[in-house]
Amino acid sequence: MNIRNKAVILILLVVMLIHLAACGKTEGDSGHSSADSDLKTIKIGYLPITHAAPLYIEEELGKQHFKHFKLELVKFGSWPDLMDALNTGRIDGASVLVELAMKAKEQGIDLKAVALGHKDGNVIVASNDIHQVADLKGKKFAIPHKFSTHHVLLYEMLKKAGLQYSDVDVVELAPAEMPAALAEGRISGYVVAEPFGAKSVVIKKGKALFQSEEIWKDSVDCTLVMRGEILNNHKEASREFITEYLKAGEKAELKDEEAKQILGKYMNIEKDVLDLSLQWISYGDLKLTEEAYEQLRQYMIEMGLSNNPPSFQDFVDNSFIDQVKG
Repeated sequence: MNIRNKAVILILLVVMLIHLAACGKTEGDSGHSSADSDLKTIKIGYLPITHAAPLYIEEELGKQHFKHFKLELVKFGSWPDLMDALNTGRIDGASVLVELAMKAKEQGIDLKAVALGHKDGNVIVASNDIHQVADLKGKKFAIPHKFSTHHVLLYEMLKKAGLQYSDVDVVELAPAEMPAALAEGRISGYVVAEPFGAKSVVIKKGKALFQSEEIWKDSVDCTLVMRGEILNNHKEASREFITEYLKAGEKAELKDEEAKQILGKYMNIEKDVLDLSLQWISYGDLKLTEEAYEQLRQYMIEMGLSNNPPSFQDFVDNSFIDQVKG
C-alpha cells in the first residue's frame, strides 16, 4: 500500500471517528446522551375536569425540565372510552374514577393506584325547589357512572335520610349535560366531578345540598392509576412523573392566578365557575390511605358493585409517593 492510499484511509478513519463522537452529543454539544431524544413517553388519559388539575399543571410547568420521561396528556370525552384505552394499553395511565379502575383490576388488568387526583370537591346539587333529601323521593337524580364515588355518595345520602335507593329514579348522564338537564327540569339533582356542580350554582339554577365530606368523610374519587408494566419497566421515568405530579398538586392547592390560567387552558370554563369549584376542592394531600380505601371497598360490596374488590395491597402502590414524602 503506497503512502497516498494510507493517507486516504487515515483521513476516512478520522472522519468516521468525528462522526461517531458527534452522534454521542445532543444538539448544542451539551454532553448529554443521544438517549435524551428517546425518553420514555408516558401517555396519561384524562377528562377535562377540575379533579385532574395536577396533570395540567405538571404538563405546563414541568415539560421543559423532565429528565427521564416525556408527558403526553390524552383527552377523552367519556369514561368508557378512557377505560378502553387504558385496559388495552393505548395509554399508560389515567386520572380516572377509582371504582372503574378497581373493576378493571378485578377483571385482570394490571393497574396500580399511585396517587389521588384530589380530595373533596364532589357536591350534591339539587334544583331550587328541593330543600331536603326527602324532597327527592320519586324524582330523577343523575350520576355520571354506576362505578363512581358519586354513585356511592347518593347511596349513602339516601341511607342517612332514611330513604331506600329505589325511592329515587337514578339515571346516568354525561357530566357536561347535567347543568342543562337540571335547568330544564329533566332532573331534580345530581352529583358529579367539578366544575359541573359549580356551574348550576353560579347560574342560580341549582344549589349545593351537601358537600361530599358531609356525607362521607375522606371519600376517594378520581385517582391517578398506571399500568403495572410501566411502573416495573420504567422505574426512573415513573418516579420522576409521580414526583412532579405531587409538586403540581401543591401548586394546584395554591389556587393562584397562574394555576387558574393553566386549568383554563384544559377546560372550557367561566372564571366565576372555576373560582367556586376550587373553593370546594383540595389538592394538598394526594396519598390514598388504607383506611379510606377499605371504606370504599365495603361500599362497593354493600351496593352490589363488586363481589371481590381488589385488596389495598394488590391495587395501591404508595412506594413512589412515600419516597417523595420521605
